[in-house]
Amino acid sequence: MPELSLDGRPLRVAEGTTVAAALALGADGCSRTSVSGQRRAPFCGMGICQECRVSIDGQRRLACQTLCRDGMQVETH
Repeated sequence: MPELSLDGRPLRVAEGTTVAAALALGADGCSRTSVSGQRRAPFCGMGICQECRVSIDGQRRLACQTLCRDGMQVETH
């Protein structure tokens, strides 16, 4: 079972879990904050809407398209 860091908090998830699912399990389900201050969550689940953008190990990625791995550092914006 991979253990990742989600906004500085440890989270252990099942093998094969996407980062988007980890957001729902370990936080408020949101991936970022819009320029108007609203929290945004994954919408389409297939990489089209771009609402699930997060920082993974310092690089912008789509949470719905990224599988969790041990030691991963995930930061929402």
